Amino acid sequence: MAFKIERTDARTWPDEQLKELFSEGFPEFITADRLVKEYIGRVGEWFAALDLTLVDERETPVASGWGVPIHWDGLTETLPTGYTQALVRAVEGREQETEANTLVICGAVVTPSLKGRGLAGETLKALRRTAEEAGLVHVIAPVRPTTKARYPLTPIETFMRWTREDGMALDPWIRTHQRLGAEILSAAPASQTMTGTVAEWEHWTGMAFPDSGDYVIPGGLSLLRVDRSAGHGVYREPNIWMRHG
Repeated sequence: MAFKIERTDARTWPDEQLKELFSEGFPEFITADRLVKEYIGRVGEWFAALDLTLVDERETPVASGWGVPIHWDGLTETLPTGYTQALVRAVEGREQETEANTLVICGAVVTPSLKGRGLAGETLKALRRTAEEAGLVHVIAPVRPTTKARYPLTPIETFMRWTREDGMALDPWIRTHQRLGAEILSAAPASQTMTGTVAEWEHWTGMAFPDSGDYVIPGGLSLLRVDRSAGHGVYREPNIWMRHG
C-alpha cells in the first residue's frame, strides 16, 4: 500500500473518514480521566507537530498516531507514572521552559479494515523519525496491551512477562513495538484513573452494579471498584512502559 505521512492538522478531514478510522477505538470510559481532560486542550494546541496521519493514494486517512515531548533522564525509576502524567509533564515542562529530550508515543490507531498490514508499525516509525528530527533522543510509550482485557484479574507486572513459544510477547500490541526494536521497561499499574458516578459507569459498561465491590467490566484491563455509599466508581488502567532504541 502506498501512503504518505502528514501532520493531522494539515487539512480538515471529512467526518465520515474520521468515523471509520476511529470506529474501533477505545472503551467509552476511557474519556473519564479528569486529569487528561484538564490538559488535553493544551496538548493538542502545543504539540500538533507530533500528531501524524498516514494517508493512502485515495487521500483517505488510514492510520494515525501522536505523542508528547517531555524531559526524562533515561532512568526507569523516573518514568512518568503513565499516560496521564506524561501529558502533565509535557504541558508543565513547556510552561516552565524545560527542554524536552524524549518523545512519549501516546497512541496509534488503524482503520479496522486495514489492520494486520503493518500500518501501526509504519505509524510508530513515522513518530520515531519525527522525534529524531526534533532532536528528541529517547522514544518511550505507555503501551495499552489490548489482550490484557481477557485477563483483568492478572497483575500487569505478571502479564507483561507472558510470552509465546517464540519468545515474543503474548500481547500483539506489545509485539508490534518489539518488532521495531522496543524493550519493556516497567509496568505502569495506574497509567490512568477514570472516575464517574455509578450511573455513568452503568451507562459506559451496560452493566448494573447493585453492591459495592470490584467488578470485571467490558474492555477493562483491570477491575472497576464501585462504592455505592459514595455513589461513584474508580477504575485504574494499567499500561506497560516500553523504550524504542
